[in-house]
Amino acid sequence: MDNTIENPVVTEPEEEGIDIMAMLRSLWNGRKTIIICTVICLVLGVLAALTMKRSYTVKTVMVPQLGQQKNSLSSLASLAGFDLNTGSTNGELSPLTYPQIASSVPFRLELMHTPLHYSKCDTMISMFDYAGAGYEKPTVIDVVKKYTIGLPGVVMGLFKKTPEEIVMPRSDSADNTPKPLVVSLKEQAMLDAFDNIMTLDVDKKEGYITLTVNGREPLQTAELAMKAQQLLQDEVTRFRIEKSQKELEYIQARYDEIKLENDRNQGYLAVVTDRTQNVATQRATVEKTRVQSKYNVSNSIFLEMAKQLEQAKMQVKKDTPVFTIIQPVTVPVKPANSRAKKVVVWTFLGIVLGCGIVLIKGYWPTLMAKMKKPEDEQEVDDQEAEDQAEAQTA
Repeated sequence: MDNTIENPVVTEPEEEGIDIMAMLRSLWNGRKTIIICTVICLVLGVLAALTMKRSYTVKTVMVPQLGQQKNSLSSLASLAGFDLNTGSTNGELSPLTYPQIASSVPFRLELMHTPLHYSKCDTMISMFDYAGAGYEKPTVIDVVKKYTIGLPGVVMGLFKKTPEEIVMPRSDSADNTPKPLVVSLKEQAMLDAFDNIMTLDVDKKEGYITLTVNGREPLQTAELAMKAQQLLQDEVTRFRIEKSQKELEYIQARYDEIKLENDRNQGYLAVVTDRTQNVATQRATVEKTRVQSKYNVSNSIFLEMAKQLEQAKMQVKKDTPVFTIIQPVTVPVKPANSRAKKVVVWTFLGIVLGCGIVLIKGYWPTLMAKMKKPEDEQEVDDQEAEDQAEAQTA
């Protein structure tokens, strides 16, 4: 009797891989579906390309010359790729705050109401008035998106109450109390869309600023970029020289007062000198001496104020930042969006969609079988366990 026990060989199930040939055969068999999806998307792409709005982009690069001396710690940090100059130091405005200035409501309102050249208008007109005049009409794609993807928003908008315009009450013209800025509903709608019109990026490491402006027409986009660039320089200059400008205004006002008083004392001294020229009385001598002393005091103050006035003017010029334009504003020749690119994208989308439909349709039974397989295996295991229990009982 052979007592050797043969160990059963445990065979591991073969790993199932992706059958490339089967996949290719499925795609070939479903080529009709792929062609139909591709043609449909191609037609939609051509329609979208023919009705899309042209967009132009203008970029300008500038470097602000702040004249700020960095300390040794900031220099070492910049070599390591870190920037410790994140805020304003010594009263100077950091370039990292420039995007906040460009995104402020007064800045965008100024750009919104700036007259620009449009091909459909004989005279210069602002972006706000151009949008309100109805020159831009929605395209077919915009209408389709509005009543398909955006249909829930359209339906909800019917039940929403339109907010009322806020009107500031009239006040006395002599009232210098600061008042909040009131924005109309139409202006607010355009302010919300300004994120897609203008962007300002600051390179922390290199220190240059990139201003990007998007528009509908080449000349209009270039003029808007020029206005944004000039307005940014003016706003930064206003922030930088605000303190020194106030000091200059104070010294200028004081200088004008001293100059007027000094001229009056000088004229009075000339009158007294002419009147007492041939008079040798003590009274005339005392009067002339008194007027001469008063004039000397006012003249010395006047000369000192003149020096301070020149120093204040020099300080304002010193605090005025200088922007070096590396890449000037140029009228774009070609649009930023391409019709051919849009057709290619839509066609590629149709091919991918068709292939996805064919593959899902072909592998759907296999997926369902794999999902049901664990349940069948569990039933088999339960049946084997019942058989083993009956055999042991017998």
